[in-house]
Amino acid sequence: MFVLAVEIAGVDMAELTQLADRLFPPAPKSVSEARAFVIDELYQWGPPDRLDDILLCVSELATNAVLHSGPENHAYRVRLETGSEEVRIEVDDRGSGTPHVRTDHDDTHGRGLLLVAGIADDWGVTTHRVGKSVWATFEVGSWMPALLNVIPPP
Repeated sequence: MFVLAVEIAGVDMAELTQLADRLFPPAPKSVSEARAFVIDELYQWGPPDRLDDILLCVSELATNAVLHSGPENHAYRVRLETGSEEVRIEVDDRGSGTPHVRTDHDDTHGRGLLLVAGIADDWGVTTHRVGKSVWATFEVGSWMPALLNVIPPP
């Protein structure tokens, strides 16, 4: 699925956006499926130069969603959005609590958000009435030529 925002007089490069999202079951094997979904979508749009960073963060956020999806083990959603020079990933789950970066370096778990914070250009948490969204953004440089292939000629 993709959405294009285009000016009437021509293409406004700053507003050209593509969106995709998909639900995944809260099972460990779904983390690799979430990565595959992101790879498939980004390659359709033209892969950004920070693909490895994006995939690592998708893995970490999806793993957290599997571990903290809530008491009824609801599905989690991976959402991908591209702009002219940025990729945003977002993982929504119905679990309670607000994720934060752990500072206890002796702990054997809980370092995923530390990686996300170190790799992504920005990240954060949006809480909802039920659940939360954890997102990360990546500056990827201009990759509009690949995106323009989806605009039909006049």
